[in-house]
Amino acid sequence: MATPAVQARPAAVAFILVTVVLDVLAFGAVLPVLPNLIKSFRGGDFGLAAVTYGAFATAWSLMQFVFSPLLGVLSDRFGRRRVLLISLTGLGLDYLLMALAPNLTWLFIGRVISGITAASYSTASAYIADVTPPEKRAASFGYIGAAWGAGFVVGPALGGLLGHLDLRAPFWAAAALTLANALYGYFVLPESLPPEKRAPFSWRRANPLGALMLIRGRHGLAGLFSMQVLRIIAHYSLPSVFVLYASYRYGWTPDGVGYTLAFVGICTAIVQAGVIGPFVRRLGERSAALTGLACETIAYALYAFAPTGALFLCAVPFGALGGLYYASAQSLLTQRVALHEQGELQGVNSSLMGLVGMLGPGLFTSAFALGIAPPAGHSAVPGAAFYVAALLTALAFLIALKVARPVAAQPA
Repeated sequence: MATPAVQARPAAVAFILVTVVLDVLAFGAVLPVLPNLIKSFRGGDFGLAAVTYGAFATAWSLMQFVFSPLLGVLSDRFGRRRVLLISLTGLGLDYLLMALAPNLTWLFIGRVISGITAASYSTASAYIADVTPPEKRAASFGYIGAAWGAGFVVGPALGGLLGHLDLRAPFWAAAALTLANALYGYFVLPESLPPEKRAPFSWRRANPLGALMLIRGRHGLAGLFSMQVLRIIAHYSLPSVFVLYASYRYGWTPDGVGYTLAFVGICTAIVQAGVIGPFVRRLGERSAALTGLACETIAYALYAFAPTGALFLCAVPFGALGGLYYASAQSLLTQRVALHEQGELQGVNSSLMGLVGMLGPGLFTSAFALGIAPPAGHSAVPGAAFYVAALLTALAFLIALKVARPVAAQPA
């Protein structure tokens, strides 16, 4: 007889995809305006705003590093649904705090809280692993990416339009969307992890250093996470400097930035929904991961070089094809742990994202600030941050050549 999670699979996947769409819609609405809001508190100075934004992102990542393993283990113990709903409610209330922030200090506190509560994406990934057989996980993670892309189509465009009227308006919209998402989940989202398959709570697994022991205890995880770390660091280049870079180099306004991010979302949704499944079925997860990393390397190099906004936009489809990496890497990771450890795995993954996130934003915002104001006798390199990102994804590609190989899934 099928477990409740398996019986609920089609409806459960649909519910979680809607949850991701609404969550990303709220997140995307804030992206075009947060750097500019920080800039307004910093007297309009681009370089100072970039460094400050890097500090904000570092604090957010520190919270992810500390709290993601705890939330992952709690979802293994109490179920995905409860953790997801609490996380969404806290995030919605935090958007309200940032909408009302009277100064940079309160805005910083809001970002710290959002780093603690923003666990919905990793919990959604564990949810998908619960209700999807191993051989279909790459395609299912692709659907999560497509849902992310769909939310990202509307969110940044909405944020850009609202931000053109008032820099705080997108935060109000994000709060409404996130709280509506929590309410939606409360009434319609079923639990994916049945009680008999839950793991006991352990502080060793819940603290970030203890959680990293999972990597040592599972064959192949160390190599995969090495590849993952380099790719994640590179990924921080866009959220760290894109808004300021586009404003500085191309003169784009918040609504222009929002439309560009919407274009990113469209390309991402097309790749995630229409390309990943057929690609993985025909060529396998290894080829998908390698192709994704190669495309991301090309995209970052083009972002860095592009002297015009039009050429920058030409690189976006290559960046979207990087989604081939994410879905395949997630599938390869989930194959190496048992069902009751999927939450812990996603917690470790998010914790590593937080750990490298403490390095990434500062690295790229400093590279951007140095690139636009180089020492005397040196030429300006506005795209310096993206050149660094291209180098990191190229290194991840070399590691993937050795470690990105599928294995038989672990038993429950």
